[in-house]
Amino acid sequence: MIEINWFLGIYIFLFSTRLAAELAVDHLNMAHLKSRGHEVPPAFEGTIDADVLAKISRYTADKHRLGIVRSLFMNLLFLVLLLSGIFPMFSEQFTGWHPVLAGLVFFAGLAVFFGILELPFGLYHTFVIEDRYGFNTKTFRLWLSDLFKSTVIGAVLGGALLTALLALMGAAGPFWWVWAWCVFIGFQLLVTVLYPTVIAPMFNTFTPLENTDLGDRIRGMAEAEGIRLDGIFKMDASQRTRHSNAYFTGLGKAKRIVLFDSLIESHSVDEILAVLAHEIGHLKKHHIVKNLLIMSLISLLLFAGAAALLRWETLYHSFGFASPADYIGLFLIGILWEPMGFLLAPGMMALSRRHERQADRFALRVMGSPEPMVSALRRLAKDNLSNIHPHPIYVLLNYSHPPLVERLEALHRAAPEHA
Repeated sequence: MIEINWFLGIYIFLFSTRLAAELAVDHLNMAHLKSRGHEVPPAFEGTIDADVLAKISRYTADKHRLGIVRSLFMNLLFLVLLLSGIFPMFSEQFTGWHPVLAGLVFFAGLAVFFGILELPFGLYHTFVIEDRYGFNTKTFRLWLSDLFKSTVIGAVLGGALLTALLALMGAAGPFWWVWAWCVFIGFQLLVTVLYPTVIAPMFNTFTPLENTDLGDRIRGMAEAEGIRLDGIFKMDASQRTRHSNAYFTGLGKAKRIVLFDSLIESHSVDEILAVLAHEIGHLKKHHIVKNLLIMSLISLLLFAGAAALLRWETLYHSFGFASPADYIGLFLIGILWEPMGFLLAPGMMALSRRHERQADRFALRVMGSPEPMVSALRRLAKDNLSNIHPHPIYVLLNYSHPPLVERLEALHRAAPEHA
């Protein structure tokens, strides 16, 4: 056990407060669902009946219960390990090692340990909950294959970024954090470029859209909004899940559109166009650029704060480490960031919901009527068993999109001005 001082006491207080708040909000959301879960909102009448609503409630409750168990187990275990002094003992095994190599092995060890602990929760979610509600189509062999690929990709990309950061910390002088921030932003942009053409095809098959009518209408809509498409692709998402979705990828003016095969099979052409018009709205309103700028500013402040803290010996002594080391400092900054991130979440979620409302209004303008988007949202809610009765406080902390009922009502209210 390590000795608790004032700084560690503050961290434990913040850690416990964050965990208690998250669990309390989860409980509040479940109680709200239990009391309202039998009511079909007017916006969903004719689409969702009592049987579907009951299924939505059960699915939401099952996911929440798993999330609460996982959160309690992982957080309390981490706190026990932190107070036991096992992390300093682990780091002592690398005394005398090159700092970059010591950091890579230290973080690799933590990633493997906590990754193994996460496996039962992932398995239960996929092969019990998702199976129970007819969403999972993934075989255990495919699950293992995806796990192996994602582990290798994460190790290569994460290892490369960590190597660069530790090397800069040791060689770039007092302003290493500026260069490290530049590397971090460059790394994010690189992954954004690599994902659609290199990473995603390792998991799914992408084929050019065969439906020429749908493809022509998508191209016409994109060209009318000044967007150049590199391609329109159908993804074999149904090999893994029956959830449906669509998304844009790419940087700059050239974009590619990816449609889940399940979306194409279950939605009309107008519904698909409305969903894509919503995504075009994010592009035209510059939401991606704005989010990137905000996250860049936050990460710059985080790197500046890290540079100020990394030479503060109290930081290390509070958590049982005998002396400062760059990789230990990164680890400690990471665990300090979690409660701070919780405090920033309401503001980030509010901004995201504002962007989603703007994209909905843009889709309404493009389509000329609320009906395609309304129909698409209703069908997506039914097909994905989305919770249509979230508690407002849960929305405040966790929802990047406005609740579905709110979105449908807003589309109808805004319809006259776009008629």
